[in-house]
Amino acid sequence: MRLDGKKAIIFDLDGTLIDSMWMWKAIDIEYLGRYGLPCPAELQKEIEGMSFSETAVYFKEHFRIPDSLEEIKQAWVEMSIEKYRSEVPLKPGAREFLEHITSRGIKAGIATSNGWAMVDAVLDSLDIRKYFQVIATACEVAAGKPAPDVYLYVAERLGERPEDCAVFEDVPAGILAGKRAGMTVFAVEDEFSEEMREEKRALADDYITDYFELLDGAEE
Repeated sequence: MRLDGKKAIIFDLDGTLIDSMWMWKAIDIEYLGRYGLPCPAELQKEIEGMSFSETAVYFKEHFRIPDSLEEIKQAWVEMSIEKYRSEVPLKPGAREFLEHITSRGIKAGIATSNGWAMVDAVLDSLDIRKYFQVIATACEVAAGKPAPDVYLYVAERLGERPEDCAVFEDVPAGILAGKRAGMTVFAVEDEFSEEMREEKRALADDYITDYFELLDGAEE
């Protein structure tokens, strides 16, 4: 197994553990459309890694949205929550991998840029909360990804040193956050970030197309 010696694994959520990045582009298009605004082609790259709160600030300032930050975030929650509950699946092999590391006594945490309402919805609908000892959002720390704050925060709460942790991420900003935290980073294949594949490979320590790769040949 390529994770030998690691005591904890910290996962991003959207695009890493769950197949959800398609949803956010659709929501951005619909939300900006409410104000008669087109969705810029480069938007997803611009907001990559930002916390939920940081993204709301970006939208308000960049697109001159008249609503308050809380109203912007609430609109996104309402638009996304049902999709999280009914349309967002786990990535291939994710459940099996979570069961495997649990059986090995390896700790697990989540470090997401998303808001708590959506995190709760997807964890409960997919019944995966039980696998994680720590779940944190980037809104709980000083800066979102690519700053290392949320990964260091989760490692501290897990009681493990950064060098004993592995990170799984799907976009460059998240990969950089894990590397800056001093952790081993696995880039995860995701259709949404397909055009960033080479950048992800260059930044990360390892690359997987799905979680079954990490189970092939693993000792039972």
